[in-house]
Amino acid sequence: MTDRRSGLILTIPLCTEQTSMEELSSTLDYLLGIPSDKCKARGFTVIVDGRKSQWNIVKTVVLMLQNVIPAEVSLVCVVKPDEFWDKKVTHFCFWKEKDRLGFEVILVSANKLTRYIEPCQLTDEFGGSLVYDHIDWVNKRLVFEKFTKESTSLLDELVVINDSEKSSQLDKERPPDCNFLPSLDPETVLQTGHELLSELQQRRFNGAEGGGVAWSPMDDELLAQPQVMKLLDSLREQYTKYQEVCRQRSKRSQLEDIQTKVMQVVNWLEGPGTEQLRTQWGIGDSIRASQALQQKHEEIESQHSEWFAVYVELNQQIAALLSAGDEEDLVELKGLQQQLSDVCYRQASQLESRQNVLQSAHEFHGTAQDLSQQLDGLLGMLCADVAPADGAAIQQTLKHLEEKLKSVEGALVGLREKGQVLMDQMSNQTSWSYGKDVPIDNKDNVDHIQGVMEDMQLRKQRCEDMVDVRRLKMLQMVQLFKCEEDASQAVEWLGELLDALLKTHIRLGDDSQETKVLLEKHKKFVDVAQSTYDYGRQLLQATVVLCQSLRCSTRSSGDTLPRLNRVWKQFTVTTEERVHRLEMACSFHTAAEKGDLPVEVEQETYEEVETVGKALLDRLTVPVIFPDGSEQYFGSPGDMASSAEHIRDKMKLLLRHLDGCVTCVHQVKMSNQTFVINLD
Repeated sequence: MTDRRSGLILTIPLCTEQTSMEELSSTLDYLLGIPSDKCKARGFTVIVDGRKSQWNIVKTVVLMLQNVIPAEVSLVCVVKPDEFWDKKVTHFCFWKEKDRLGFEVILVSANKLTRYIEPCQLTDEFGGSLVYDHIDWVNKRLVFEKFTKESTSLLDELVVINDSEKSSQLDKERPPDCNFLPSLDPETVLQTGHELLSELQQRRFNGAEGGGVAWSPMDDELLAQPQVMKLLDSLREQYTKYQEVCRQRSKRSQLEDIQTKVMQVVNWLEGPGTEQLRTQWGIGDSIRASQALQQKHEEIESQHSEWFAVYVELNQQIAALLSAGDEEDLVELKGLQQQLSDVCYRQASQLESRQNVLQSAHEFHGTAQDLSQQLDGLLGMLCADVAPADGAAIQQTLKHLEEKLKSVEGALVGLREKGQVLMDQMSNQTSWSYGKDVPIDNKDNVDHIQGVMEDMQLRKQRCEDMVDVRRLKMLQMVQLFKCEEDASQAVEWLGELLDALLKTHIRLGDDSQETKVLLEKHKKFVDVAQSTYDYGRQLLQATVVLCQSLRCSTRSSGDTLPRLNRVWKQFTVTTEERVHRLEMACSFHTAAEKGDLPVEVEQETYEEVETVGKALLDRLTVPVIFPDGSEQYFGSPGDMASSAEHIRDKMKLLLRHLDGCVTCVHQVKMSNQTFVINLD
């Protein structure tokens, strides 16, 4: 509430019970601490409601104001009861004490209080119209003070945490206190502040007009909206820094965890892992022995794979930290990454070398068995009938056939290489005998290896001859699919041309010359569509020929041919309508552009233009009706309206020109008559 000087109004209700001056003084001190200094500078008007109190209490309260707020009080209005306090007031004349009190005191009835204060700033108990809910104001004030207390406390804690983290970064030997966390949830406090600020702003702008909700006067200053905004800004700033602190803590913890895991991987690979490889040097003297060694080696690889999986995970974590890490962490991270990579790659290389040695003795027969199975599978595919399927399945079958043949060729090459490596190793085993030359008779093994390779070569040659025949048939089937696919594409293209014709080919030209140009362009556009349609028909005819060659039922009839014919009929109807409209527009512009003619001729010309123009306007409102009964308009309603407006404007212009010519002829006739009269 404000008085006529824009000063704040302070109401002190007194009751019949004994009023505690100490409590009243404390309450006044609290309330006076709420407004800003700018508000206080405008002064206070104090209303002391003494209607339910005694004169001596009222007097004491007024005198107490001198000690509590003398400088800020401009006027004290003592609301007296209907039955006055007899003659006690004569013992203390307030108006005589104005200089000593520092403010003016007046005694006034409640119904006359509006002489000093506007009714809109007084509550109903003083005859005013101000809607005020004191309980609501107190509740909002409590929320504000709770937020202020919590946010201030949280700000102090966040500042301490952030400063502690900053000090720990400057002093590397001093570990940060990672256990120090804020006692309050910053998100909750921020949410409370935003809700409070939103409530204050809403009440400030809505007032009491939003449905009778009580409005506390001077909410903007009494509830310290600027202070809430300032606290929110400071809290957001410190909370952002705190989030960065948490991120740094998490990064340090992650770095320490990575260091521990890296050392675990390195220690195992350089210890137990290396020892396992040192105890496995034999290659076996038979397939059974080589299988046993291979199985043992797979067990060793399995154990290494677990650690290699840890290496991959660690490498990804290190790479992520390197991409977002600080400068001081880059050297340490790169060192860990390099150490881990060196050890893992060295151990993986040793495993691969050992695997190659074992495979040279074991995988020859495994490769031969695999090649035999591949040849059997390929022969089964070649002996099976080829049923025409969809294009994707045909291409996949051809690809699968080629892959199988290529796999057979690769397997045969691998078989030869493995056989040669195995024979070389069998003929030169001194390197695996710790320098001792132990001669071994491998003639039977060599004959067996060479016999297997020759047999596989003959089987592979027979399959290649059969693949050549099957490939030709497959290519014809692929061509059939391609023709069908291209025919479908031609239908889509024709549909797109139809859509473009309906949506973009809507101009009729501003004059006859432009209309003729549009006609020429339209003919070229139709030629493109005709080529597309012919192309689709040719493709469908090609599918018939291919199906006959492959001795399978025709696939071209499906729904492609009906769709092609349907779209083409729609396009034909639409283009005929387009040509008709352009020809009508050309006739309209040609008639409208005729030069100076006799008035009678111009009258006939206008009638012709009007007839053609109205017909063209009517034509623009008619949709294109397709053979199936569906309808479609050219362009949007706005486009058609624009074209129609242009035609009407041209007709109006021609009409004005004709009216002008008629007027001139009439004036000439009148002049000639006047001249004849004068001669007479």
